[in-house]
Amino acid sequence: MTATTTNWRLQVERFGNEQQPVVVIDGFAPDPCRFTDDAAFLSFRPIGEHYPGIRAVVAPVMLRDLLQALSPVIADIFGLAPFEVIDAFYSLVTTPASALAPIQRLPHFDGVEDGRLALLHYLSPDPRGGTAFYRHRATGFESIDAARLCTYRAALDADLRRTGLPGPAYIAGDTPLFEQIARFDAVFNRAILYRSTTLHCADIPEDMALSADPSTGRLTVNTFLGPR
Repeated sequence: MTATTTNWRLQVERFGNEQQPVVVIDGFAPDPCRFTDDAAFLSFRPIGEHYPGIRAVVAPVMLRDLLQALSPVIADIFGLAPFEVIDAFYSLVTTPASALAPIQRLPHFDGVEDGRLALLHYLSPDPRGGTAFYRHRATGFESIDAARLCTYRAALDADLRRTGLPGPAYIAGDTPLFEQIARFDAVFNRAILYRSTTLHCADIPEDMALSADPSTGRLTVNTFLGPR
């Protein structure tokens, strides 16, 4: 596979008060079925305590050409050059809303490290849902870096003592503690690239089938990048 930007439909959107960038690329993989076919042969299992589903590791060769083609964008928009892959997973959301852990009912951030990025590639045949980004109402924070972490945790703890934990449901829009400030649809073969420090979460419709079958479930490739 040779990845080129010839057929990419790429735009950069900035949102919220912090104007954090999200790169949106439609037609990301020249042959997206190569990923779904690969995923069909892998064994999925829970990986990580926060992801509401199952995962399988993506072989580096599957991403090599795409990341090479994306490297000028990463350097231009995020100033990250050179970079390396920290982790890469096929991911399937399989946890019903009633079984979500408390941490899974809130927006999250993937890391507080400078330069860390998340690349999310949608491969589900169901285009509903997507990924949403949030602002914490009490602090106004839209991203959590190392300098903000203690302040954010203290404020969120105070919020939860006052309001209690949110009910067992996937987040959909505004909540008493968080304001949705951006949302991107899970269009098949779309990728979005954003800073891992941003507050975000999956947007999962109530009636979405949370299948463990990569050919029918909410399959994504989640790749995390950092400075080399």
